[in-house]
Amino acid sequence: MTTELKERQAPSANERRTRRQGPETGPAFVPEDAAVPTVRDETVMRSFSFAFYMTMALTVSFFPLYFSSKGYSNLQIGAIYSIGPFIGIAANLFWGFASDKLQTIRKMIIVMLCGQLLTTIVLTQIDAIAWIYVAMTAYNFFHTPINGLNDSLTLLSIRRSGKSYASFRIWGSLGFAFSSVVFGSVLHSVGVEHTILFALGTITLSLVLAFFLKDRVGGGSGSVKFSGFFTIVRQPSLLLFLALIFTMSFAHRTNDGFLALTMRGMGASDTVIGWAWMASSLSEVPMFFWLSKNGHRFKELPLLMVASFFYAVRFALVSIVSDPIWIIPLQLMHSITFGIFLVTALRYIQQLIPDDFRATGQAIFNIVWSCLAGLSSGIVGGFVSDVWGLPVTYRVAAASGLLACIGFLITHYYQRSRAGKHFP
Repeated sequence: MTTELKERQAPSANERRTRRQGPETGPAFVPEDAAVPTVRDETVMRSFSFAFYMTMALTVSFFPLYFSSKGYSNLQIGAIYSIGPFIGIAANLFWGFASDKLQTIRKMIIVMLCGQLLTTIVLTQIDAIAWIYVAMTAYNFFHTPINGLNDSLTLLSIRRSGKSYASFRIWGSLGFAFSSVVFGSVLHSVGVEHTILFALGTITLSLVLAFFLKDRVGGGSGSVKFSGFFTIVRQPSLLLFLALIFTMSFAHRTNDGFLALTMRGMGASDTVIGWAWMASSLSEVPMFFWLSKNGHRFKELPLLMVASFFYAVRFALVSIVSDPIWIIPLQLMHSITFGIFLVTALRYIQQLIPDDFRATGQAIFNIVWSCLAGLSSGIVGGFVSDVWGLPVTYRVAAASGLLACIGFLITHYYQRSRAGKHFP
């Protein structure tokens, strides 16, 4: 080995890194002196995810019923919920960049939870629909980006501990399921008009836990600038990946928006619809557990190809069944589709975006798969269902899943060809 080569391989004291081999893009690096999360740190992170997803379940599942109990029409409630995706685009970017700029995730989460708590209190004091719109805009501004920042904190932590993202995300699924079952049963007894009180409790619990979170930063010095991030997001590989994620998420978000309407059209009761949602939520748990143990053994793009393929199969079957009871076992395929998609996509995007822009990158990912896909699927799905019917809406979703599957397959083949490897 030549002296020049030895010098290139011997980093300076400020450049020492701990090497962690990425599945497809080569080695990633973590600062050697980064503190490894303790058992207590990880317990707090899991507890926070559990508590936050309880709030998310209340927001998604029971807030519409709360507004209905207050006498608002379906059109007004629909308008209230259209606020989320719109404000989420700006909110994710704002809080993500602020987190990277100030080099803190924990403090941002605390500020957002305080804002969410205050706006929830305001909701208990107002009845005029115009003020409800204002309050829910503020609520979503503080609520929507927390999920992305929590994922960013988890991803930065596991780069130091070697744990899997799925082993933390599973607690979010459990929190969502717990909230849906337990709070749903209680609210059925005491009245859905008490939903806001439960939300105040879960938000307060999340806020208390947030004070015990350990901050993890990307390693920047606080001089993060948009110009550097724009250089990253212009990468063809990242843009292609986000386009494929959007295509797959379009299918996922179509089901989110039209499942209840489809089942109601089949004659399903509220109980059966509730069990269908419960089936999908609980089905995530075994997949997250399995991926936490075995996910690292598989390449990301083939896994995403599998998830997309089963999205196509799942929604094609939904489009042809006529008995709503069959929707419940089809919802169990959520384990293969969303379970694989979320964990694997986050694992892959870590390789495309450096830690200095972790929160902002996570915000972009959330905007694509949640906000943009949600808006487009709502518009397209609403038009298609009005003109051709809900079964055709699900066939469009199935076609979107199949298109994403083909895209991931071609991308995987192209990358391996460039690397000089044989397919597959």
